Amino acid sequence: MTDSGSIRFDNVSKFYGEVLGVNRVSLTIGPGITGLVGPNGSGKSTLMNLLTGLLQPTEGTVTVLGLPTDRPELLFRDVGYCSQYDAFPPGLSCYQFIYSYLRVHGYGHGDAERMTWSAIDRVGLADAGKRRLAGYSKGMRQRARVAQAIAHDPRVLVLDEPLNGLDPMARAEVTDIFQEMAAAGRYLLISSHILHEVDVLADRVALLDSGYVVAEGEVDEVRVEMEERPIQVLVRCDRAHEVASALILQNHLVEVMLNDDGGGFLARTRNSSHFYDQLQDIVLREQVKVRKVKVADSDVRAVYQYLIEDERKS
Repeated sequence: MTDSGSIRFDNVSKFYGEVLGVNRVSLTIGPGITGLVGPNGSGKSTLMNLLTGLLQPTEGTVTVLGLPTDRPELLFRDVGYCSQYDAFPPGLSCYQFIYSYLRVHGYGHGDAERMTWSAIDRVGLADAGKRRLAGYSKGMRQRARVAQAIAHDPRVLVLDEPLNGLDPMARAEVTDIFQEMAAAGRYLLISSHILHEVDVLADRVALLDSGYVVAEGEVDEVRVEMEERPIQVLVRCDRAHEVASALILQNHLVEVMLNDDGGGFLARTRNSSHFYDQLQDIVLREQVKVRKVKVADSDVRAVYQYLIEDERKS
């Protein structure tokens, strides 16, 4: 992957005096949706502000599609940024807010007007576009920020908690926008503390803790690298007690717990391949009816908890 085809953090550190923001981050972000996961104070916003040039690194370099982040007149032609904070000029309507930024980008009146209404319509605010932002609900203000970020059709979109405050319908609509942009080859970096949102949205994740990237890649890939941790598998079937009893004889199982309703069990195994092979043998031999087999801890929340536990023990 060439520099002009990626976003690169090369050994990047940012300190606020003696306070650590991020430390020795090396990360390459390609097209599609990359999720940033971590608790408050983990370094997510610092990483985003470094990418957008709002902060400069104490050490290391950041490049966005080959551009340095200290050239805002070039960078922001390709970058859209949706902050989690309200920062609207007082008295403006949604239309005026987006239109004014497009004019600063250098677009003429006609193009800026067309692009403004296109972005407003895309986030479902066409009927309220002329209303003052001060009268908007929290969810409407969030959609206005998204509209401003996408109005100039950027190749890179940086989104800090972009679904915060949206109702379920608006979440689905805005999520569709992000997925359409990713399908078109855009680069999206999305942070969220709501982990299931990242699970649904992201192609890849970067997990942060205390300023460090503790893992990055596809969720399943990260989970596979943690072979020493038991994998939890949920099985829903009839005769669950018999199946669980047969499986517990295998030495790769750590634990088997029957569900309260007797209709399944949760197994913890250190060797998923053997587990699935033996489960299949038992099901076929005993003619067991299986309703569901699901890895119970392969989502972002489980991976993050495992990794942070390991980091803090080491």
